[in-house]
Amino acid sequence: MEIDRGGARPYRSARRVEQARRTRQRLVAAATATFLERGYAGTTMRAIAAAASVSVPTVEQQFGTKVRLLKAAIDVAIAGDDDEVPVLDRAWADKGRAAGDLDEFLSIVAEVIAPAQNRSAGLVLAVLEGASTDPALAELSAAMISQRASTAGWIIDQLTGKAPLRADLDRDDAVDTLWILMDPAVFDRLVRQRGWSVERYQQWFARSARRLLVADDPTV
Repeated sequence: MEIDRGGARPYRSARRVEQARRTRQRLVAAATATFLERGYAGTTMRAIAAAASVSVPTVEQQFGTKVRLLKAAIDVAIAGDDDEVPVLDRAWADKGRAAGDLDEFLSIVAEVIAPAQNRSAGLVLAVLEGASTDPALAELSAAMISQRASTAGWIIDQLTGKAPLRADLDRDDAVDTLWILMDPAVFDRLVRQRGWSVERYQQWFARSARRLLVADDPTV
């Protein structure tokens, strides 16, 4: 135990912290693969533990419940890593704020959204589809829907600083339009069902956002 002037505090070695993080990463990766393969209802904590080569108590100690583990898997899939940095506090958001014009800004946004959808859409859809019968999933679904609206609102606020909206749109309409474009079901239907590449979806997203949201002559 380490003693300092503030009193006693437990000693945490860097090695143990790193081991714990690697275990958590392994669990999230195993959970992601299992949820995608078996769906939420068909996935058990035991199956995830087996896939990660750990005990069930280890899974429960790290995450507590299956819903919390699914949320962790979604968070990592959306961000692309397990760093505890909010989406809008990441480098891409700073780059977007600094974009010189509308097209550059939309390109930056699309370059983030497309890979994030590719990593997370299947997991998010599992939550949305199970929300009608599972109260825990319903709560997670509501939080995710609200978060998507907040992100859409941030994008619209940045966009309107670079170009005017269409005359027939107010901010709420614009946010809802972008919210629909960002829906993982749209990505799933275009990429997984219609055979689009992620790159094609990315280009379509930027182009569609411009056409649906921005005045025909954004220089006016």
